[in-house]
Amino acid sequence: MPERENFGEYSKTFITAVPADLKSQEALFFDERIPKFADEAVYIYSFKQNRMIYASGWEEILGYRDDEINMLAIVNMSAPEFAHFSHELNDKALKFIHHKSKDLEKYSFTIELKKIHKNGTQVPISARVGVFSSENGKIESIIGRFQVNRSLIFGKVMRYAAYGPEKEKFEEELNKILFSYLAISNKEKEALELVAKGYSFKEIAHALKVSHSAIEKRIIPLYKRFNVKSLTHLVSFAYDNYILP
Repeated sequence: MPERENFGEYSKTFITAVPADLKSQEALFFDERIPKFADEAVYIYSFKQNRMIYASGWEEILGYRDDEINMLAIVNMSAPEFAHFSHELNDKALKFIHHKSKDLEKYSFTIELKKIHKNGTQVPISARVGVFSSENGKIESIIGRFQVNRSLIFGKVMRYAAYGPEKEKFEEELNKILFSYLAISNKEKEALELVAKGYSFKEIAHALKVSHSAIEKRIIPLYKRFNVKSLTHLVSFAYDNYILP
């Protein structure tokens, strides 16, 4: 079993290696009501119980039985090149949401990465993690969906997105903390796609219904993050690293 020290300092306070009891009334209830899709695994982890309370589809996706998979294993099965970024993202996203008290079930984040199958092979995954339930303004449980996406092509840049009532603040907070990584958010990618099509910052701002300065804040920091000297170089870098199609 992976060591606890391998993942984020904040997350490890809440994560255990206890799998779900799939014969419990709670798990059976979820099994009837949680939608299931092809090439997808689902989990529900309870912070209140400090354990997994539901799991489905894991043997088909990553080789672990549903009564075997646990939160510690899921967090630590990221491929080495994605591990540090994934751990930091989990940490900072969870910390951000923990400071909120309203509409918690509307918060989630996504990340594209590779996970290590139980047989040692790498599986391309589009993962989404969000708040499943809350009580008295505090997170009670989270839900994660791991979709196999073999069309993903990975370069040097990690791709992620944040969602929720305070999406802008959520993503800005993640951007500040993850700046040292080669990473790009959906918001930044959205603006960069229009740059690649030849739009000016003013035109992009109009198209996305934000201010000119908001577009500058999305694009200009990418110069330093990706070590590029111009917009042309930035767009070229984006294509070379499969950020843009």
